[in-house]
Amino acid sequence: MNKPLMNKPLMNKPLDLPFERWTLVDAVQQQAADRGDQPFLSFAEGGDFTFGEFDEATDRVATALADLGVDEGDRVLGLLTNSRAFMVLMIAAHKRRAIFVPINTELKGSFLEHQVHNSEPRVVVVDAELLDQFELVDTSGVGIETVVVVGGFDGDLPASLSGARRLSSAELEAVEARAEALVAPSPTDVCTIMYTSGTTGPSKGVLMPQAHCYLFGLGTTQAMSLTPSDHYYLCMPMFHANGLFMQAFACLVAGCSATVVKRFSVSNWLDDVIACGATATNALGVMPEFIYRSPASARDRDHRLTRVMAIPVAEEWADAFESRFGVDIIQGYGMTEINMVAYSTPAEPVEAGCAGYVLSDHFELIIADPETDAPMPVGGIGEILVRPRTPFCFNVGYFKMPDKTVEAWRNLWFHTGDAGRLDDRGRLHFVDRIKDRIRRRGENISSYEVEQVLNSHPSVLESAAVGIRVEGAGGEEEIKAVLAIDGDAPDLVALLDWCVERMPRYTVPRYFEFVAELDKTASGKIRKQALRDAGVSSGTLDREAVGYVIARSR
Repeated sequence: MNKPLMNKPLMNKPLDLPFERWTLVDAVQQQAADRGDQPFLSFAEGGDFTFGEFDEATDRVATALADLGVDEGDRVLGLLTNSRAFMVLMIAAHKRRAIFVPINTELKGSFLEHQVHNSEPRVVVVDAELLDQFELVDTSGVGIETVVVVGGFDGDLPASLSGARRLSSAELEAVEARAEALVAPSPTDVCTIMYTSGTTGPSKGVLMPQAHCYLFGLGTTQAMSLTPSDHYYLCMPMFHANGLFMQAFACLVAGCSATVVKRFSVSNWLDDVIACGATATNALGVMPEFIYRSPASARDRDHRLTRVMAIPVAEEWADAFESRFGVDIIQGYGMTEINMVAYSTPAEPVEAGCAGYVLSDHFELIIADPETDAPMPVGGIGEILVRPRTPFCFNVGYFKMPDKTVEAWRNLWFHTGDAGRLDDRGRLHFVDRIKDRIRRRGENISSYEVEQVLNSHPSVLESAAVGIRVEGAGGEEEIKAVLAIDGDAPDLVALLDWCVERMPRYTVPRYFEFVAELDKTASGKIRKQALRDAGVSSGTLDREAVGYVIARSR
């Protein structure tokens, strides 16, 4: 089915859809009609799209999914790097009113196994280079019917996937689109499940409605003042909300184009920004500090970049970053569960920790006592609590975890687990995390999941994983693991080799301590705050001190 492309003159405003059309599918179809032959996404490894070509490709793959029996509410899991296949699969699933489940490409072992079992996908789509990550995953009882491999692959599927039908992504895109295979979604439809780190349990699958996903893009469009003449540089993983919704789909809403690369590289960042003509980009976690700490260059202003959304920034370098690169830094605050609920404005000086003004048309936010949920006075530090004013622009729970959903929604407020304050101008300031989760290299890491792997080591009786602040970490944390050992302590290099086989690269601890037993409270809880406070001591082993490097496998 070939749709005629309406090659209209470039419209100079982002989409302005009524709420009943706040779906990513509506946005795709409207932009295909309004600006069909204009560039949308360009991938560093090939597979560029115009808006019209993207709509047509997703029609074809949606039809192929229909032929595979994918229906409303079925899950389609993608273990995919930033690519054409990722974007096409997501919208194709939405055109069947199915649910797309993007998975962190670093996952392996029990981390990956949990998310596969929780989501129970009918179809798995995986990059050929990532297939080996299923080697240690038990998929029995999940009911995977089809495995789609992206990229050249002539070998056998891992045993855990061998019972499924096997297809290539090229076969899906070769199917001729049929109008009857396409199902119009609603803003209320749950369309995506993204996993976010747990604290006292495994990662939780966030149920994200269409309107929730659409508002992520719309909010960024407004905060960054995007127009169709802008060009985004996207170097963050699209299995996270920032890369996917706040960049790729912000470009869809704005009607502008983007260059997408597989991953962030501090050494390539400036060259890439210059080469693609980017006017806007995002940098999360340690990324902006790494960019700032890179050697100064005569080319630092030889670009078209005017805006960088950077979260977080530090007082030591924020102003200097803006001055060096000639850009405005925009901050914000949000989570996969709650959307982006606040943004700063370039009209005000950049201020470390200031997320800006709450989007009060869509969200209600208070700072509350973390023990009682009683509102704090202006300037008081407490937990950030949020609830939506616009329906379905918020998560609707955790998939198959009703207890965690109820826990997060105590007293009719969503509890973020983050500490903050509101100033007398109504601006939100992020202070720190409250919950026992670790933030490293832009990833929220579940200490529970790290500990579950460590506890399976034959020499480990029990473990505690904590995040500690060290110099040079850009305001983020390094992981310290304290292990109660049965007998002699294992060799550090051998222990690291063991961890690397079973854990995502970014979750492997940097620091280790070996003890006879872990200090606990009277109720049996490990005293983790004491471990954080101790930081790096004379008894702490540092993998960097022994020259251990965890190579990126792909």
